[in-house]
Amino acid sequence: MSQELTTEINRRRTFGIISHPDAGKTTLTEKLLLFGGAIVTAGAVKSKKASRYATSDFMEIEKQRGISVATSVMGFDYKGYKINLLDTPGHEDFCEDTYRTLTAVDSAIMVIDSSKGVEAQTYKLLEVCKMRNTPIMTFMNKVDREGHDPIYLLDEIEDKLGMTVCPMSWPIGMGKSFQGVYSIYEKSLILFKAHGKQSEGNVVRISDLNSTELDNAIGEDAAKQLRHDIELVTGVYPEFTLEEYLYGIVTPVFFGSALNNFGVREMLDFFIVHAPAPQPRDTDNRKVDPSEAKFSGFIFKIHANMDPKHRDRIAFLRICSGEFVRGEKLVNVRTKKIIRPSNPTAFMASSKEIIDNAYPGDIIGIHDTGNLKIGDTLTMGESIMFKGIPSFSPEIFKRVVNLDPLKTKQLHKGLEQLCEEGVAQLFTRHSNGDKIVGTVGALQFEVIQFRLQHEYGAACRFDPLPFIKACWITAPSEIIQKYVTTRTREIALDGEERFVFLAETQWSLEREIKEQPQIKFHFTSEW
Repeated sequence: MSQELTTEINRRRTFGIISHPDAGKTTLTEKLLLFGGAIVTAGAVKSKKASRYATSDFMEIEKQRGISVATSVMGFDYKGYKINLLDTPGHEDFCEDTYRTLTAVDSAIMVIDSSKGVEAQTYKLLEVCKMRNTPIMTFMNKVDREGHDPIYLLDEIEDKLGMTVCPMSWPIGMGKSFQGVYSIYEKSLILFKAHGKQSEGNVVRISDLNSTELDNAIGEDAAKQLRHDIELVTGVYPEFTLEEYLYGIVTPVFFGSALNNFGVREMLDFFIVHAPAPQPRDTDNRKVDPSEAKFSGFIFKIHANMDPKHRDRIAFLRICSGEFVRGEKLVNVRTKKIIRPSNPTAFMASSKEIIDNAYPGDIIGIHDTGNLKIGDTLTMGESIMFKGIPSFSPEIFKRVVNLDPLKTKQLHKGLEQLCEEGVAQLFTRHSNGDKIVGTVGALQFEVIQFRLQHEYGAACRFDPLPFIKACWITAPSEIIQKYVTTRTREIALDGEERFVFLAETQWSLEREIKEQPQIKFHFTSEW
């Protein structure tokens, strides 16, 4: 392994930000970019009347709705480290995009609204992280608003999420009485200043909390309370250990206000030192180490029409080992086809720049004409497949009704490309050829309809269907063919021409599984 490759791997940090909707995730993303010098002015996630929008919300519908509906990738340098930040959708209707994204990161930052505590989507996303033992840091946001007591919030993380907490900073007051935070690990007091980029002038180094300097800075009553709080938390909660954090057992907790750019620097400085560099990854037959000389990586996301003017289709590639070199011959293990990415790109949300080299941990974009799919592995010839990024069984199904027969070709192309991105799944009914879209959330249909109209010029409506679950079915061909002919109404084909059983009720699905022992029913597309 070359020294250059070792250096590049060790300085990379690839992570995702997860949270319940409206906890401040995208705002935190903006402020991290601000500290990294990647942007000059942070755009607020506001209503459609706002003149600026968050850098990570680049799709037109995201700007109108003020929510993130697709994962954005942003890379920037900070204090000698190369940071690859993936801002994921918080809305539960887009959780599949988030699940897939979490397969491409080495760690995560969990954002919690201190006025609401742990919410449902936070719990679901954390469960995905736990499946992979992903290390997690916690940013307790909006402490400048009235919210729960800090001890209550920490207890809630331990009780609801099953993680041990380790406070790394502590708020001085909450809401209207909020004055700043005390950094436990830096032994410094950071005084709060609303709507300003935090500067060294706001930091007071206090190694001894009994010093009168603390009283002078925040007042006697607040100083007395802080001394009591720090004595309590350092006695109750364990000291930070890197090993327990890297195993996903302990989560370091930071308090702050992303909107006011407060408490973000302390977390970022701690993050770059302690968060893991690119880690080894499992394939179907061996573990791949990032330090291996030969290149390997996998596709975890596809996005069509990032630039509507050019109708481009970009495959997002996570590099797992070796050095990526522009124009070098690579093999798509699934299709055995050779590709030579001539214009690979690095991302800043929708902005892209051509790159010549990239290293493990980096996320790059490859221009694609429809040959790549989510889950594809690219190597220099070795036949390995990185362990799957499955498609989950949809729960809402609607029939596509074409409102403009003259645009049938555009409609079909749009449906295929959008569903290949993973925003939904497209099925073709075996009996009559009807197109059926299946999703995990109702808002997906609104996004698809909007994008079909604005990106492909195709108009459609979605009529509800009475199905609640899709199951992929496998069996010897003669058994499958016989089953399909007797269950025509409930059978469809997915994009890979695989048979799918569409169940109307949980009872009917359980009956089928019981009555058809020779047929295997799968709840994900990978088995």
